[in-house]
Amino acid sequence: MLDLPLALDRELPEPLSVQVADGLRHAAATGLLRSGDRLPSSRALADRLRVSRTVVAAAYDQLHAEGWISGKRGSGTYLTTAPAAVPARDAVAGNTDAAPQLFDLGPGAPCTEAIDPAAWRRAWRSAADHAPLVRKDRAGEPEFRTAVIEHLLRHRGLGAGSETVLLATAGTSSAVAELAATLLRPGEVVAMEDPGYQRAAGAFAAAGLQVLPVPVDEHGLRVDLLPPKAKAVYCTPAHQFPLGARMPAARRVELVEHARRSGILVLEDDYDGELRYDAAPLPLLATMAPDVVVHLGTTSKILSPSLGVGWLLAAPEVAEAVLAHRERTGTSPSSASQQVLAAFAAQGDLARHLRRLRRALPPRRALVVTELRRRGLAVLGDDAGSHVVVPVDSAQTEQRVVAAGQARGVALDGLARHHLGPRRDHFGVALGYTALSWSDLVAAVPIAADCLSLPVAWSA
Repeated sequence: MLDLPLALDRELPEPLSVQVADGLRHAAATGLLRSGDRLPSSRALADRLRVSRTVVAAAYDQLHAEGWISGKRGSGTYLTTAPAAVPARDAVAGNTDAAPQLFDLGPGAPCTEAIDPAAWRRAWRSAADHAPLVRKDRAGEPEFRTAVIEHLLRHRGLGAGSETVLLATAGTSSAVAELAATLLRPGEVVAMEDPGYQRAAGAFAAAGLQVLPVPVDEHGLRVDLLPPKAKAVYCTPAHQFPLGARMPAARRVELVEHARRSGILVLEDDYDGELRYDAAPLPLLATMAPDVVVHLGTTSKILSPSLGVGWLLAAPEVAEAVLAHRERTGTSPSSASQQVLAAFAAQGDLARHLRRLRRALPPRRALVVTELRRRGLAVLGDDAGSHVVVPVDSAQTEQRVVAAGQARGVALDGLARHHLGPRRDHFGVALGYTALSWSDLVAAVPIAADCLSLPVAWSA
């Protein structure tokens, strides 16, 4: 209480006791003091403010008369009246109705229900055993980098050898921002899948780069339509976001050859590459061409965004540029979160979690696909990942479906917001099946399927 920002101005005409009372009243009105808080004694507050005790006593008497405070014999003086709560944003806008809690069927969320709570708690406790850092390793904590290298080798077939360097990141969007700031210059062109990942596009735009959309088809990014002036291309070959296509081997070779021929950099976002449960994964672009590919990964889709960490694997000169940028700006990913991931992996819990995920997701996908196809709806997307896409015939239909879901308590994600440019070749809904618990998913999917089958949609 003695740290309350009470300032007295002896040049003002108001008596000091009035200023003290006003200051305490303001502290209560703004939430610095709360109902039940014990105030300092009149002697202690007088010493702190360098005034006589009679000044503070007079202020307390005034606040007591107004009903703000009360004294308890042998205990002290307490605030008894708290200000009204700050109105919620909706109430400020004139809408006093609380927003309904929606079932979240959007894509891009992890299946946290698959996380073993005991293993999760154990990892956090283990991370807390580390002594506080004096200085950060801006490349990433050694234990984290070791764990990720092992993870990539075992689960993605990607080795980190002398040709590449692995760095910790604060997630894929953060890594994209770092690469944009270090390897590209404002005004240069970056090519991106359209529809594609808006946060990556936002990171590029924030760095002053020109983002040019490139169409996708059933095999992912159209390499033949890459703009000749592009300096880099961002793509999601393992599971194109949001349409769900897997880039076949021939298209991957075409992209790598184009990158080498044109001297451009490929940013490979492997956002849910571990979530393949139908067939063996194809070779990563970074395995095929570590000289021109930067591989990006994250824990946000396989574990939880609460960690806020990821990784990039790149040629040494790229890694050195990123590290130099971090030294200049003083930025680096959370060391504590890296220690959590390292601890989670140390005893095999990460590998066990991924096996559990691969068992948990097929029944979820089957539930969604069955409900949709039972109503004659088409389902797009590879048999992997954490979402499917249901195409519809127009932008108007897409808007009606999303609105119908909202009205019935289900949050649906239309493809409109994933397009980068004004041209739209794809209309539909990206329907995720990982954010909800199993029981909520069972309740929400039939509602979503009903909403999708009401308007005219493409048939399966």
